[in-house]
Amino acid sequence: MRTIAIVNQKGGCGKTTISINLASALAEAGQKVLLVDMDPQSHCAVGLAVPEQQIEQSIYDVLISRSRNEPIKLTEILWQITDKLELAPASIDLSAFEQQMAGIPERECCLRDAIEGVKNDYDYTLVDCPPAVGLLTFNALRAATDVIVPVETGYFALHGLSKQLETLSILCKRCSQHVEVRVLASMYDIRTKMAREILAELREHFSDKMYTTIVNFNTKIKEAASFGQPISEYDPASKGQKDFETLAQEVVGSGVKEQRHEFVNSLADQLESISATADELIRAADPPIQIIETTAPESAFGGPESDEFVTSPAQVQAAATPEPVRPEIEPPIPTEPAIAEIELPNPAEFEPTDINGKLADYYGVSQMSDAVVFVTLYPRAKNVQIAADFNNWQPIQTPMEKVGGSGVWQTKIKLPQGKYRYRLVVDGQWQQDPYNHRTEVNPFGEYNSILEVK
Repeated sequence: MRTIAIVNQKGGCGKTTISINLASALAEAGQKVLLVDMDPQSHCAVGLAVPEQQIEQSIYDVLISRSRNEPIKLTEILWQITDKLELAPASIDLSAFEQQMAGIPERECCLRDAIEGVKNDYDYTLVDCPPAVGLLTFNALRAATDVIVPVETGYFALHGLSKQLETLSILCKRCSQHVEVRVLASMYDIRTKMAREILAELREHFSDKMYTTIVNFNTKIKEAASFGQPISEYDPASKGQKDFETLAQEVVGSGVKEQRHEFVNSLADQLESISATADELIRAADPPIQIIETTAPESAFGGPESDEFVTSPAQVQAAATPEPVRPEIEPPIPTEPAIAEIELPNPAEFEPTDINGKLADYYGVSQMSDAVVFVTLYPRAKNVQIAADFNNWQPIQTPMEKVGGSGVWQTKIKLPQGKYRYRLVVDGQWQQDPYNHRTEVNPFGEYNSILEVK
C-alpha cells in the first residue's frame, strides 16, 4: 500500500480539493482507496456530503486512543463513499491533539500505527494535511511513502514551497525514512502571464520531480465541492475531471526512485534561484498605478451577471457564516448598498515611492484616512468585483474599475472600524486576494482575505 500525504503549509493551494478528487479518480481507476482527513476543519467530510452531526467518532479518536490504553481500530470510524473509496473523517478535536499528546513517546507515529492495521485492505491511502506545521503534519509525513506538494502558480506560493521544504528537511534529520516527493502545479490560470512564467520556472528547476499533470483552475470543481461531490460524479465530462484522471494515471505509474534527503537538498539548493526569478518577473510586470474615480455602488445593480455559473448560493452564504449551508438556501439580498462612495484622492497620495518594488508593496488593500483602497492586477480580466461581509457577499454591489489598458483594477470605499472578510470575483471566479497575505479559512476549505479598518 502506498500512503500519499498532500502537504503544504500555505493555505489556499487546493490541498483538500486535490485530496478528494485524486482519491475519487484513483477509485474510478479500480484502486481501493482510503482518504484520511487530518485537518481539524473536516473539509473532506463536507466535500463528500458526510453529515457532520452524524460523525460520532473521527480520526482523532483513533489517534488518541492508544495513549489512553483504549485502542480504537481505524475500521470503526470509516465512512464508505463508494465501493472503492472510504473516508476517515476529521473533527475539531484534532486541534487539541498536539497539546494532549505532549510528553507521549512516539506521538508522531500515531497515524502510521493506525494505518498499519489496514495496509492489506487498500492500494492507496491519501492524507489531507492541515495548513500548518505541527504534530498532525508530522504524523502524516511519518506515515507517508509519497508526498505531493501542491503549489499554486503564483509568486507567494514559492515562499510556501520554501517553508515546506524546511519541514521536510527536519523530518529527514529526525528519522531515516525515505519518501518520494513530487511538486504538483495547482489552480493554474493560463490567462495570466505570471502563472505561465512561474510554471515554466517550476518545470525547469524541478524537472522530473514535478508531475507532468497540471490541475487547472476550474469552476466546475468548486461547484462540485459545494454539492458534496467529487468532480467525477458532478461533471464527468469536465476539464477538471480530465485533469484528475491524468493525475491518477501518473500517480499509479510513478514509483519510489530516490531517497528523500537527496531530493530535499536538491530542491533547497534551487529554491533561491527560483525566488530570484520570480522577483524579476514581478518587477517586469510593474505597471504605473493611476487612480480613477469609481461609479456609485447603486449603478452596479443593473449590470449584467456572468454567463457562467461559478459559485453556488451555499458557498456565498457559507463564506459569511461560521457553519456551511446547503445549496438550496439563497443568500439575503440587501435593501440598500452596504458601502458608501467617496471621492478618490490624487494618484500621488498613495503611489509607491519605489515603483520597482514588489507588487505586494502597493497592490492589495490599504487604508487611507477614513477610507480603504483596493488595488489589484488582472491584465486579461473583463470584470473584477469584491464580495465581502460588508456588502453581504454580493459582488455586484462593489465593482472595481480598470485603469486604461494597464490591467490594474481599483476601487475605494468608506468603511467603519472593524474586521472584514472579502474575496475577489474575477470574471465570475471567486478567489482570495493574491496581494493580501492575511487570510482566514472559510467553511468550504478556501480562504477569505482579511481587512482590518482602524
